[in-house]
Amino acid sequence: MDKVRLDELRFPVGKFKKPENITATQRAGWIGTIEQFPAKVATITTDLSVEQLNWHYRPDGWTIKQVVHHCADSHMNSVIRFKLSLTEDAPTIKPYMEHKWAELVDSLEDDISDSLTLLQAMHSKWVKLLRNMSDTDFERVFVHPAQNHSYRLDVATALYAWHCDHHLAHIEQALRHKGVFI
Repeated sequence: MDKVRLDELRFPVGKFKKPENITATQRAGWIGTIEQFPAKVATITTDLSVEQLNWHYRPDGWTIKQVVHHCADSHMNSVIRFKLSLTEDAPTIKPYMEHKWAELVDSLEDDISDSLTLLQAMHSKWVKLLRNMSDTDFERVFVHPAQNHSYRLDVATALYAWHCDHHLAHIEQALRHKGVFI
């Protein structure tokens, strides 16, 4: 399979592009995406068989179940990063090796119900937090040491809205291709 095709499968909604001149309207849209994500994942994964949960979204990519479990892990880390940023001055966050987390026993579990429940509860808390942040709050930052970069919370909100769409598209892609890529 050629590199262009693999990139399309890896980034079905395109790569994240940092927005410029962020508006309150854009932020509200991103928050809506974050709010709707758990229900969309639950709907698309309802009644999937174990075989389907083990379909890959691309060659050498994660399975549907690993994507769902990853989103719970990733978004849990994001909520913590937001809370640290709102309570500390430019905290340095702890990165994690998501590819290794995806191989841990809880990420290989065929039962995704715990991760779906976690996503629902966590996104509910996260959205309450996001909807009550001021413009100044969204300007606060955290430092990602592995990338040697500071992230403003408004940009992080855009990034995680993209992350929601990105992984929802992975699940849809795995289902559309039935986990088989030629």
